[in-house]
Amino acid sequence: QVTLVESGGGLMQPGGSLRLSCKASGNIYKIYTMGWYSQAPGKERELVAVITSISTIQYEDSVKGRATISRDDAKNTVDLQMNSLKPEDTAVYYCNMDVDHTGYTDTVNYWGQGTQVTVSS
Repeated sequence: QVTLVESGGGLMQPGGSLRLSCKASGNIYKIYTMGWYSQAPGKERELVAVITSISTIQYEDSVKGRATISRDDAKNTVDLQMNSLKPEDTAVYYCNMDVDHTGYTDTVNYWGQGTQVTVSS
């Protein structure tokens, strides 16, 4: 079993910056894809950014040029830096990871509990 814990959310000013962090703990052999998703009120959860184990990165169009995703495999963490925040970035942000527990079994997908980000003046 693996637990993902996010941090870094809160009330942000338009035009400001935030850094979200997510740490995985538990039975971990290797983590493959790590990502951040957002879910605004009344909307479906959607991809913000993902980074693979070989550091291939994909961003959702609305955050391209404003977001940077990074990972530290030694610490089992993934961070999301977002600049030039907009009110439409307001959402609950969820961390997601594909975890290999043993090295010879299929990966298991895990979600964090979510952290609220509110962008408002």
